[in-house]
Amino acid sequence: MKFGKVSDIDLLQLTLPQDHRDTLVVLKSNTPQPHTPKVFTGFAQWNRNYLKSFYPKGIGKRDLEYYSTQVNCIEMNAFFYRIFPPEMVERWHHRSADGFTFCPKIPQTISQFSRLKNCEDKTTKFLESIYQFKEKLGTVFLQMHPNFAPDSFQDLKHFMASWPNDVPLTIELRHPDWYADLTVAEELYTQLEKYAIGHTITDTAGRRDLLHMRLTNPTCFIRFTGTNDKSDLLRINAWVERLTHWSQQGLDKIYFFIHQNDGHKNIDLYRYFVNQLNRSIGCSLTIPEQQDIT
Repeated sequence: MKFGKVSDIDLLQLTLPQDHRDTLVVLKSNTPQPHTPKVFTGFAQWNRNYLKSFYPKGIGKRDLEYYSTQVNCIEMNAFFYRIFPPEMVERWHHRSADGFTFCPKIPQTISQFSRLKNCEDKTTKFLESIYQFKEKLGTVFLQMHPNFAPDSFQDLKHFMASWPNDVPLTIELRHPDWYADLTVAEELYTQLEKYAIGHTITDTAGRRDLLHMRLTNPTCFIRFTGTNDKSDLLRINAWVERLTHWSQQGLDKIYFFIHQNDGHKNIDLYRYFVNQLNRSIGCSLTIPEQQDIT
């Protein structure tokens, strides 16, 4: 989690910026409103070493089975490093609880190495794999390298145009020029809306420029990186307030994933977020049980 890391958190302004003017337009185009959105939230992996104090002792190889009863979604960063065989994905589908959702990350062979060019075969292989999640497949997310700049816009447009309509997609762009240049930003928003593709919001302490607050469909996909500092609770409170506001305006789905270096604090912050969101928007997400560290 070196991306967006800072040495002195007290020097930063960590409040959320105001919404982009067109976010409300997008939300109000959705019906009915207001209503309680579907909420999908969880961690980046179900690894037992990472999620200390999450699993009961003796869980063994039944980690996914247990994880999927306590948390309703997984941000599958593992796909970034390899495309898993369809048979393995099918086993994960069967092992996880009913109603569970997988959000696989597009592999780096497509996003980082090929930079979205000449990657049709790799994309087809990836899709053949994740289709085995079946009804448990959620939003797929594409994260581009920070050096992927607007001079590669045509490659991004081509990728968006070729993406299948039956697989929800959200895109995270990290080069500052996507948002610093207003002409580029508006064209980006137009293209994302054209293909009904989501616009990932990245909340990390050292890159506040990525808090664009511009939704391009009635689904928000938030990637929140904590700092192991007391300010994390204030930042979470701000997100709960904003998500409540968006829900009242017509938001349909919420994806919210929490990342921290400390797995134990990651779980504590997650529990806090779920409890606050349940109270604020009236959803009934499970609050994971407190376990002894295994």
